[in-house]
Amino acid sequence: MTESGADKSNTSESSSDEDQLSLLLEQLMENPSESKLSQLTSAHPEFSDDLKELWATLKIVDFAQLELNDPTPVPPSFASSQDYFLDRPTEKASADNPQSGAVPSEDRPVVNRVGNYELLEEIGRGGMGVVYKARQAGINRTVALKMISQGALASLEERSRFQIEAETAGQLHHPNIVPVYEVGEIHGHPYFTMQMIEGTNLAERLYKGPLSNRDAVALLVSIAGALAEAHQRGILHRDLKPSNILIDQHGCPYVSDFGLACRYEMTAGGTSSEVTELEPGPTRLTMTGAVLGTPGYLAPEQAAGNRKSLDETTDVYGLGAVLYAMLTGVAPFQGANSLEVLMRVLEQEPVQPRLLNPEIDRDLELILLKCLQKPQELRYQSARELEADLKAYLNDEPIAARTSHFSQIWLRMFRETHHAPVLENWGLLWMWHSLVLLLICVITNVLQYFDFETRLPYLSIWCVGLWVWSGIFWSARRRSGPVTFVERQIAHVWTGSLIASMLLFWLEYAMDLPVLSLSPVLGFISGCVFLVKAGILTGAFYIQSAALFVTGVLMQLISMHSPFDFSISLFGVVAAVSFWVPGWYYFRQSRA
Repeated sequence: MTESGADKSNTSESSSDEDQLSLLLEQLMENPSESKLSQLTSAHPEFSDDLKELWATLKIVDFAQLELNDPTPVPPSFASSQDYFLDRPTEKASADNPQSGAVPSEDRPVVNRVGNYELLEEIGRGGMGVVYKARQAGINRTVALKMISQGALASLEERSRFQIEAETAGQLHHPNIVPVYEVGEIHGHPYFTMQMIEGTNLAERLYKGPLSNRDAVALLVSIAGALAEAHQRGILHRDLKPSNILIDQHGCPYVSDFGLACRYEMTAGGTSSEVTELEPGPTRLTMTGAVLGTPGYLAPEQAAGNRKSLDETTDVYGLGAVLYAMLTGVAPFQGANSLEVLMRVLEQEPVQPRLLNPEIDRDLELILLKCLQKPQELRYQSARELEADLKAYLNDEPIAARTSHFSQIWLRMFRETHHAPVLENWGLLWMWHSLVLLLICVITNVLQYFDFETRLPYLSIWCVGLWVWSGIFWSARRRSGPVTFVERQIAHVWTGSLIASMLLFWLEYAMDLPVLSLSPVLGFISGCVFLVKAGILTGAFYIQSAALFVTGVLMQLISMHSPFDFSISLFGVVAAVSFWVPGWYYFRQSRA
């Protein structure tokens, strides 16, 4: 019922842990590398999870800073200028738009040739590379040539990812995936060439406003088909967004930029096995907890840095995010900075599409929202399934999203939130708490049976006893590792329930009521506690909440009509089971 009375008594210990974590973070920022992170987590295992989460946050902050920084002076390099470029959002170069991704030609030297290719003009710039329109000598073929924007200054990680993109795209053959012609390197500068798509990209098209329902669906059908082909070959894109969808002069879409792709392996039964990075060399590019991608279009499991959860549904979410942008003109989630966007991806639902664009068809909105479900099991389970439903929509046939709408509502009620893993810290403690709570209730009922009418014994048990136990509980939790902010929120709720339980005795005294006459209120207080936990941790706690509310009603009926009032024992049994069952489940999960 209540376990956090020792919160204040441990404030100094909390500050000490936070100070130590702050010092470790400063050391990490002095040498921001995975080797330094591994060194710190090995030396301080109690802060391992916190350091990994903070490392992922640092990556996002770096990403945001790269977007905001202005170009730096030109360093000497290959062809005088190739190392000049910074990572910027993909935009088409424009002399009329000096804020576009391409740096105006008058501000930098010109690169005329790369190997067998004559560079004609810069046409785009992405997070890692710069793309030129080029002419291949000998066969006079116009191609798109991509190079690393940092050139010789590029890190090993950037060079490896660049190679991954070229090799991954080269393995895929689909009418809606940009084909790769050649992969090469000159003077230490890797490059690859692709089909030149004359036209625009989806991000630029959306500057003019949202697409019509049928135009958006027609584009997404082709994109979903391309992703289904990639998934069939065991490749996840992981970075679907409008700027990575090229559109030619005939309106045909092409999926591009496989720089964040990873391999997705399936078991024989068709369930996910493991996600592995597509790495050409021995260097591990992505650690557990790292966040990769564009925040506003990330799936929740990507935003949480949970690589083990990535599967086809991750790209399905990305397809839904792209559809959301096509229909509304904005990303599903926006914010003042990348961190704010990530938190919204994890904790909030996107604005209902029809509120932003009333012209969106209701069936299409159902398809869109099914893609954007936070629980992966509630999304389309493959890009092929989404493609089939989109085709059904275009043909005015019944869509699968409508038939699953009510089942999704039911399943979402009982799903875990991304905070649920903190329950693994409490599993064993909750099992002990259930026994303590049951013991207190049984002792109370024994005192009641022997007609103890004075309040002092009951006050000793429920006030002093529970406060002492809550101190033991909280100290044990602190010794097992740092306490998260979510756990502190729950602790405050528990503290409130403890205070409310104590005040019942005062209320009985003030109203001149017999001792324990207000005990049915305990069921309602505990029901409220589990209701809060259901919203923060897992919807499964709605069951415990409902059971305790019903118990409060039964306690009042028993006290009024039963020859022996065993209502306190009934409450003890129900409350103990409410803690024991999830405690046992998450204790076993923590040991798995």
